[in-house]
Amino acid sequence: MAMNDRLTGVAVFVHAVQAGSFAEAAGRLNLTRSAVAKAIARLEQRLGVRLFNRTTRRQSLTEDGQAYYERCVRALAELDAAEAALDSGRREPRGRLRVSAPVIFGRHCVAPVLRSLAMRHPGLELDLSFSDRVTDLVEEGFDLAVRIGPLADSASLAARRLGVQYMGIGAAPGYLAARGRPRTVAELDGHAAIAYLRGGRDVDWTLIDEQGASCRPRLDVRLRLDDLQAIADAAIAGVGLAWLPCWMLGRYMRSGELELVLDHSRSQPREIYAVWPHSHYLPSKTRAAIDALAAQIPAMLGEQPPFTPVLRGVQAQAA
Repeated sequence: MAMNDRLTGVAVFVHAVQAGSFAEAAGRLNLTRSAVAKAIARLEQRLGVRLFNRTTRRQSLTEDGQAYYERCVRALAELDAAEAALDSGRREPRGRLRVSAPVIFGRHCVAPVLRSLAMRHPGLELDLSFSDRVTDLVEEGFDLAVRIGPLADSASLAARRLGVQYMGIGAAPGYLAARGRPRTVAELDGHAAIAYLRGGRDVDWTLIDEQGASCRPRLDVRLRLDDLQAIADAAIAGVGLAWLPCWMLGRYMRSGELELVLDHSRSQPREIYAVWPHSHYLPSKTRAAIDALAAQIPAMLGEQPPFTPVLRGVQAQAA
């Protein structure tokens, strides 16, 4: 059997274990489920052992399969490190780069930066995935992710700070004319609001009152949406107050579609990070993407309306 065939079978086996099913592994590898099953069957035949216990509902590793998997993971990690060490000497980023980012921030801020990077480097191939859930970079095969907010401690991940996102509260002129303009955090109580739904739960509006204390206003929430753009659209339609990133809110203030209710000083800022699987060697494609984001994202966050001059000139720095 050719060495390439042996390595392919090992890689498919590791993906099948990490994905939890042959069907999921097939999707990640751009193969059919049948191709994955055949690769595993050939590997089992060559090794002379059964690697998986299979039922109609689930699969699990046999004792031999678990031992083989642990050794395969270490071997593939060594191969990745060897390739990365060679790649780190290249000036030209190339290869497939898989990136995950929050939906709205990804579309408006991350995608333009990485599109420009790909246009400058023809050998670079981009796969961009936009989702507000926290992706598992290692399990799902991502090279890089952009995340907003506190990072969970993880020895398997590395991070670089890209900037700061501030939040502000806005509403349509028609809504404010009909319901009045809240001028303090306390005056938000009872106002109609559009909630951001994440993971099936409302994201609380944790604000800072005039005395500097953290508080949550008692809002009249009748509409819940899991997309920030949909929330902005609903606010423009006059449904209620919207709590939005300042870089996004500013666009609608300049157009006159939304007016400022309370500025960024009433919300805690949230750090923005580039996150990637920790490795001794960082591939040139990943490094180029991180450097491009760190260089350009602060300027995008600095494009704020006049009510937030403090946002201008935010500098990226290493975490």
